Amino acid sequence: MAREVLFDTNDIQATLPHRYPFALLDRVIEFEEGHRIVGVKNVTMNEPFFTGHFPGNPVMPGVLILEAMAQAAAFLAMKSGLEGKGLDLYLVGATDMKWKKQVVPGDTLLLEIERHKNKGPLWIVNAKAFVDGDVVASGRVSAAEVKSER
Repeated sequence: MAREVLFDTNDIQATLPHRYPFALLDRVIEFEEGHRIVGVKNVTMNEPFFTGHFPGNPVMPGVLILEAMAQAAAFLAMKSGLEGKGLDLYLVGATDMKWKKQVVPGDTLLLEIERHKNKGPLWIVNAKAFVDGDVVASGRVSAAEVKSER
C-alpha cells in the first residue's frame, strides 16, 4: 500500500545540503513537527558503495544506514524551526546502535525518527530503520546545530 508523500526529493534537497552520492533520504511519508518523522530510502543496485561492499554479495554498509537515519533527523530538525536560521546539523554521536539484518538492493528502508530531547544546540533522537516491517537497525543519534558555511 502506497503512502502519501509529504516531502519529495526536491523538498529534501531544498532543506538539506546532501547531494549524490551522499543523499540518503528520498522522501518523507510521515511528519509531526518537532516530534517525529518517517522517511524512505530506496536501496538500488546503482548505489556506488555496492561496487566494493561486497562484490558478488551487495550489502548496504551499516554506517550508511546510520547516516540515512541522521539525515532524516536533520530534516525533522530543520522543518521544526531551524530552517532559515543559517544553521546546519552535524552528526556528533550515536549510542546503543544495533544492526539486526542486512539491507540489500531492492529493499525499501523506512527511517523512523522520534525526538528524544534537545539540550541547547544538541538534538537527540531515537532512530529505527525497517525493511518489510522488520527492524534492521536502531539506536540513539545526536546532532549539533552549527552555523552554516553555505
